[in-house]
Amino acid sequence: MANDRMIKTMADMELRIVRADYGNPDHAAALVELLDAYARDPAGGGKPLAAFARANLVSALARRPQAFSVLAFRGEAAVGLVNCIEGFSTFACQALVNVHDVAVLASHRGQGVAPAMLALVEQIARERGACKLTLEVLAGNTSANRLYQNLGFQSYQLDPAMGQAQFLQKWL
Repeated sequence: MANDRMIKTMADMELRIVRADYGNPDHAAALVELLDAYARDPAGGGKPLAAFARANLVSALARRPQAFSVLAFRGEAAVGLVNCIEGFSTFACQALVNVHDVAVLASHRGQGVAPAMLALVEQIARERGACKLTLEVLAGNTSANRLYQNLGFQSYQLDPAMGQAQFLQKWL
């Protein structure tokens, strides 16, 4: 694939970063397993993915042209995942890409996996004509916050008198 990246890492084992092919059974299995590992982590809520999500996630993503995912492999082992969903900035009148999930297996954190995946995400976002990347992160996830700040992400505000933007949700 044109978007594949090869990066030499510890002990000369290559870190391979690829745009996921939802039709590839190996990519599909890696996506589900990595997202499940993230969901089980305290930063992901501490609970496994529901059976429905495990069974339907990849096909649901594949049906959405605005969705794409990036996978990281060390050797043959899948070690990282980023899921992204394209949105739209009305103020800029351009696409934006929301980085929805960033997951790296605990055994591979701190080894450059997330920055390498996010570099490919940024490349794909630029190819799509996106004006920005957005993401959410828990305040207590200090290592992720530090990483994102080092990569240029920052909280935003439109007017300092109105304060910083907050991310809210309402379950339906």
